[in-house]
Amino acid sequence: MKKLAILGSTGSIGQSTLDIVSLYPDRFNVELLAGAYNISLLARQIREFRPSTAAVMTEQGADQLKSLLKKEVCPEILIGKQGYIDAASNDKADLVVLAMVGSAGLYPALAAIDAEKTIALANKETLVMAGDIVMSRARDKGVRIFPVDSEHSAIFQCLQGSREKDFKKIFLTASGGPFRKKSLSRFDAITPEDALNHPNWTMGSKITIDSATLMNKALEIIEAVHLFNVSHEDIEVIVHPQSIVHSMVGFADGSVIAQLGIPDMKGAISYAISWPERMDIGVEFPDFTTLRNLEFEKCDNKKFPSLDFAFEACRKGGTLPAVMNAANEVAVRAFLDKQIRFKDIFNIISKCMGIHNIIDNPELSGIIEADQWAREKARSFI
Repeated sequence: MKKLAILGSTGSIGQSTLDIVSLYPDRFNVELLAGAYNISLLARQIREFRPSTAAVMTEQGADQLKSLLKKEVCPEILIGKQGYIDAASNDKADLVVLAMVGSAGLYPALAAIDAEKTIALANKETLVMAGDIVMSRARDKGVRIFPVDSEHSAIFQCLQGSREKDFKKIFLTASGGPFRKKSLSRFDAITPEDALNHPNWTMGSKITIDSATLMNKALEIIEAVHLFNVSHEDIEVIVHPQSIVHSMVGFADGSVIAQLGIPDMKGAISYAISWPERMDIGVEFPDFTTLRNLEFEKCDNKKFPSLDFAFEACRKGGTLPAVMNAANEVAVRAFLDKQIRFKDIFNIISKCMGIHNIIDNPELSGIIEADQWAREKARSFI
């Protein structure tokens, strides 16, 4: 019986994880649920899964949660950033699903590693900001980190059974988002509503905007470098509009192994929490007889400069990836709030990266300082 702590249980990844858990109550026990602001949904999850501990971000949220739950089902409630750190290191859980969005996932990830928990990682930003520190600490503690992103799960699956010296290249696939065929001259008219209308995937708002700008792929490049200990020069991003091939790995003999499936995150989640086994979770195979084409295209970096940002961040390293990530988070929030245009997201990230004085081999404190600097600069540009 695996004992789970799910941080970000009210988001799309967290909800899908609980859907899987509900199919296998004899294999999983939910010990902790953490949901920042959707308190009503968190309360419903607590009633169903009866965790011993919950975490919320504010005192007001804790009071609301208590009022929604009967005393007999009310767990211990942890509050705030420290509450999330304590949740990630809770001794009642042995596997932590990190499904939080944004840089807020970094400290809980480190806490889980220090507590020697197995991690199912859906939070890209943790490795983008501090990949060297996180992976080094995980190696020192003997902690396994299983990827939950569909692309990184695909790469992980393609690498199973292969020798490290046979690896040659990662082909990281991208749907291209909703504006793949829209001309650059029409980008000024893009609204948040347009950008939130993803053609293949159902995700949270921040991740969906990142998909529209291809920043999700930029983050995934840096994440893959750390997860698989490869050079950014060994990663090629390919647009694959059907989202059936989740990613591919090329080997020394010219062979390419691909992982395919319908666009559904449950496959990647279930593999991360059940490895090395696979569970029947009711996800259908692609209907290959109706797939007329599996298309592959080059990315248009002129329209979507996010990939250039990522490769620059990989080349220069240090605190630059954290700056890229922080500027993007602020810019996406401003776009969703209709304070800036779609193209301004790229401009703000570029400006922040261009004027940042990079710190090489930073300590965690230096990364956090760079993150905060980038947020302040991005807000000033807005």
